[in-house]
Amino acid sequence: MTKREDSRRIEELRRLLNQYAYEYYALDSPSVSDAIYDSLYGELKQLETKYPELITPDSPTRRIVAGSTTKFQKYHHKRRMISIMDTFSDQEAYDWVSKVRRYAEKNLSIATLTELDEVNYWLDAKMDGLACSLHYRDGLLALAVTRGDGMVGEVVTDNVRVVPTVPLRLHDDPVFTEGETEVRGELIMLRADFDQINRQLIKRGDKPFANPRNLAAGTIRQLDPQVVASRPLEFHAYDLLRGGVDDAMTNQAVYEKLLQLGFKVNPEAHLESSFADAISYAHRFRTEVQPSLPFNTDGLVIKINDRKLYDRLGIVGKYPRGAVAYKYPAETATTKVRDIVLSLGRTGAVTPVAVFEPVQLAGTTVQHATLHNADEIARLDVRIGDTVVIYKAGEIIPQVQSVITGLRPADSRPYDFIRAMHRQYPELEFERPEGEAVWRVKNPGDAITITVQAIKHFAGRQALDIEGLGERNAELLVSAGLVSDVADIYSLTVEAVSKLDRFAELSATKLVGEIQKKKAPPLDRFIYGLGIRHVGAKTANDIAKHFTGLEDFSDSTIDQLEAIPGIGQIVAESIQGWLSDESNIRLLDKFAQLGVHPVSVRAGGSLAGISFVITGALSVSRDELANQIRLRGGNFQTGVGKSTDYLVAGQRVGSSKLAKAKQLGVKVISEAQLMEMLG
Repeated sequence: MTKREDSRRIEELRRLLNQYAYEYYALDSPSVSDAIYDSLYGELKQLETKYPELITPDSPTRRIVAGSTTKFQKYHHKRRMISIMDTFSDQEAYDWVSKVRRYAEKNLSIATLTELDEVNYWLDAKMDGLACSLHYRDGLLALAVTRGDGMVGEVVTDNVRVVPTVPLRLHDDPVFTEGETEVRGELIMLRADFDQINRQLIKRGDKPFANPRNLAAGTIRQLDPQVVASRPLEFHAYDLLRGGVDDAMTNQAVYEKLLQLGFKVNPEAHLESSFADAISYAHRFRTEVQPSLPFNTDGLVIKINDRKLYDRLGIVGKYPRGAVAYKYPAETATTKVRDIVLSLGRTGAVTPVAVFEPVQLAGTTVQHATLHNADEIARLDVRIGDTVVIYKAGEIIPQVQSVITGLRPADSRPYDFIRAMHRQYPELEFERPEGEAVWRVKNPGDAITITVQAIKHFAGRQALDIEGLGERNAELLVSAGLVSDVADIYSLTVEAVSKLDRFAELSATKLVGEIQKKKAPPLDRFIYGLGIRHVGAKTANDIAKHFTGLEDFSDSTIDQLEAIPGIGQIVAESIQGWLSDESNIRLLDKFAQLGVHPVSVRAGGSLAGISFVITGALSVSRDELANQIRLRGGNFQTGVGKSTDYLVAGQRVGSSKLAKAKQLGVKVISEAQLMEMLG
């Protein structure tokens, strides 16, 4: 995008994020999830980093979002309720540790550095609720305040008093039951209680709440405490403040003291002796602990256990240096639709696929999502150029959840599915069978023709050059049901082919043999043979030079493809559209399962056209040797046949393979001789 386009995008993001913040803080009615807000916020931050001169004072990245409601009295926190910096990977978490050390080396004493070397960490679930501060005077609850913007919150004392897990009087303690004591924690609602309330709302015909956090936040801001009392909130404490006493404690001791004072704390909170152990637990927490917790969490809080050291490290911006939140990859994200392409399956079904800007989702980079059918496109009203919310829920390919219409370009036009079909496949007629959501090729014979033409192209001279597999034989194989896609040709047997008209055992043996000889084709010929739109022989060769193999090519991004000389946006998006189609993903998997391994054209090709069989015990694994042979253009076979050039014999070789090699005139070489050939 140009700077002008980026500038316009920055303005749109600022406007929308400020609107979302207003809905969340002032109206208590957020219209999007935290994950969507965070994704858009991250995009804005990235653009402002790229163009610092475009940063304005009102940008959401320049401040902690404010907006207390006027329903409740405001309260200025004596000690700021700060946020904790988020990290989303091991690398980001270790970067935090490095920054803490660099700060300590520059600003703190040698003794502090020694403490850092020996530091341990207090870990607790990052509960997804509403942060709240409770103030006790001489052991009695006197004031309850929401976090607000961290500086100014709202007084909700009357509502908090009816929350059963909030002690109205602290348990007897000679220190904390005299004077001022502040306890901080999270107001949450358990998932089971949330589900029950939503069931009741739906039964009454009322709108259900989106998630437990929204319900907890909306409940605590009710004007009538009786409404609050009817909804089962819980308060989980995590911090204790009182003069200088807290400085002498560890975070572990704070939790123990909170329990003694009568508060509920997370029983899973515990100590780790090193940061590496803390990260290891963070991985286990997601798979072993988080699913069994009765409340929602969005990560793990990792704090330096020593409170004195924690305080000495201070605050940077709006975060404490002594703590970090380890958050897990988002299951939802936002991105921009670059194109919508149509894919034609072997049954003649037409499937639309959205191609979009690469984005991190659930720990992986994704750049396409199935749109299923024309009805789904119409329901979502998704258009080229739209910013969309995508999600991943155990699917190989992510799904489009919704469109953020507030970021829609002014010149946007609805996607015309019918027109796109005829533009992409002008030679075919389509219909939508009654009762179905999918458009299909009108004449079933056309679907057979498509498969036949695909095989003819794959076997052609510029592709794999498979002798004997022309249009007539391809049509015989498809019509007989022996082949339903291109990869199926590698599963053909002499017995099955010899039963077809025009084939005898000799001709069937020859055809199957020719096909099997092409299990390690050059990558460029294989890519060309796939028949991807806009990818001719030269383009396929250009592409193949930039990838180590088929898997590398399959995982390519649009940016990687566009970086190849001669590959523009249209070609890159066409390739991504093909690679993103579920039927094509299955096709490539089938090739691999049938032993088809295209060879990188980066390799020297010193063994091009030479076929090997390996037998006996070797010093190197058979798979590794087979891979090295393929990388040099050679073919790896599982059994000795007429097309075999060399039998590589290791130790304890069976007599049958040696006898067959001698009978067929196949040269027998040792592992050492093969290594010489491999160079």
